This record gives sequence, C-alpha cells and structure tokens, in this order.
Amino acid sequence: MARKVFFSFHYKPDNWRASQVRNMGVVEGNKPASDNDWESITGGGSTAIERWINNQMNGTSCSVLLIGENTAGRKWINYEIAKTWNDKKGLVGIYVHNLKDSDGYQSYKGSNPFAALEVNGKNMSSIVKSYSPPYTNSKDVYAYIHDNIADWIEEAIEIRTNF
Repeated sequence: MARKVFFSFHYKPDNWRASQVRNMGVVEGNKPASDNDWESITGGGSTAIERWINNQMNGTSCSVLLIGENTAGRKWINYEIAKTWNDKKGLVGIYVHNLKDSDGYQSYKGSNPFAALEVNGKNMSSIVKSYSPPYTNSKDVYAYIHDNIADWIEEAIEIRTNF
C-alpha cells in the first residue's frame, strides 16, 4: 500500500515539476491546489495558508520537499518543514531542478532547505536526507525519482522514528 505523503514545493516555478512527481502513482499525495484555489487560499492571509497546510498534512506519514532553484528559505516551506518535524513525521528532500517545466526548461540546482535549520542544536541537513538525481536528462531524472521515492520515504520515516 502506498504511503500518504504531503508534497512541499515552491508553487509558481515548480508546480509543473511537482505535478510530474505527484502523478507517478508511487505514493499517494495531497490534493494539489489549482492556480485559482491557491490565489483564494493566499488571499485569506497567513491564517488561511496555515490552516490549508495543516489540513493537507492531516493523515500523512511523511513530507516530501521537492527542491527547486529558489525553494530554500521560503517562509511557508520552512513552516512545512517545522510542522512535519514537530508532528514526528518523516521528512525527505528531492531535487527537481532537472525535470523540465511546462515550457521544456530546466532550472539551476537550489540550496538545501534543511541546511539553514537546526534541531536540538544539530544542523537539520545532517539528519534529513536530500536526494539529487545523478542525471541531467529530464526523462532519466523522472525515472530515477520514480524508482526510488518509495524507499526514500520509508527511510525518512525510519530516521524520524529513531531520532
């Protein structure tokens, strides 16, 4: 049975890349928000965004952070990371910059979002694993993520359980 996970990503630049990962069918993910839904949610301010994130994370066992060029350091990405960790759920990062977007473009590899965060005085990037597919061809990157994501999620849950 596929795990139910929360997918975290920088919406505007990485929505297309995230949909590729979500639609792999390997894990069950949260329901994506359409552009109109997201505008409505963000229009409600911080409280509405927080409520939406909390509802989306309900019933999940792991969060998968899809890391694009500008993912690190974003307010809501950091909120999702902290909520996942505090809720004692698995957490894993996957770099998606080499997946093509809707226009067929790839982007630059972004910074590790976990590198600027700490848990009990320890750098989070030394606890939470982030995977960067070793390919530049979008089809190879897709296949690599497809073939490994379920194992990465199980490993992330085990890491969190043991920490």
